[in-house]
Amino acid sequence: MKIFTQSWQHESSNQLRGLVGMIHGYTSESSWLFELNAVAIAKAGFFICAIDLQGHGYSEGSPGYIPSIQPLVQDCIQYFDAARADHPKLPAFLYGESLGGAIATLICLRQKTVWNGLMLSGPMFGVSKKYKPVWPLEKLLPLAAFIAPTWRIVITKPPASISYKEGWKRKMVSKSPNRLASEKKPPAATALELLKVTEYVQRKSHELEVPLLILQGGDDKVCDPEAAKFVYESAGSKDKTMQIYPGMWHQLIGEPNETVELVFNTMISWLELLAVTDIARAVSILLM
Repeated sequence: MKIFTQSWQHESSNQLRGLVGMIHGYTSESSWLFELNAVAIAKAGFFICAIDLQGHGYSEGSPGYIPSIQPLVQDCIQYFDAARADHPKLPAFLYGESLGGAIATLICLRQKTVWNGLMLSGPMFGVSKKYKPVWPLEKLLPLAAFIAPTWRIVITKPPASISYKEGWKRKMVSKSPNRLASEKKPPAATALELLKVTEYVQRKSHELEVPLLILQGGDDKVCDPEAAKFVYESAGSKDKTMQIYPGMWHQLIGEPNETVELVFNTMISWLELLAVTDIARAVSILLM
């Protein structure tokens, strides 16, 4: 299977501050609007690398079909390990949106000592009741996933319609040449797997030790803000911060531009602080 990857580095960056591996959400891709996150962080002096998950963007795979999360996690680990090997002296951070946030968390649970920080935007730690399959479909998901794993379940609304607040950004998302699969309803096997992932992350969140930043829209109708709070409070990370933005929706990049700038400033300030801290720590160890 061919997996699409790409990277960004500002041409005027003489000395990189760190490496950031980025993972998009369900129905999204590493290009298009998601790419604005990468560009903003790259301008701050970081090397950015991102991947299109299987069945998303330019990567091969059945559109939106995720019967198991593990192959996606392994793809990310393989790619980011290679990127870190090419930049061994840089502190390394993970950034994930929505499903990408859950995958980034799974990676940090597996690679406990590899990452210098975990930054999440609207992470999929719990699916909002407004987005879950209607009852009794949720209860029948295991049976449906077994009998007809590719059957696309009925949900309330297409994801983009309740993710991006700005109307012109919703229209822009719909114009992506890779957006064909994104407006389809998730297959039963995918819906079941995503629910399993949220339950696993909540159960294992106390094992997180990496510095943690969670950014969450207060009016997120896709991923439950309360679930994000639970993971934040349960995380064993000594350095952890959670920022809830009242009135914001699921995709923070989908807010008005002046608000997006506030989010970017929070992300970049956090990365810069950790990068400086890690470099100072490395220097002190070398001088001992």
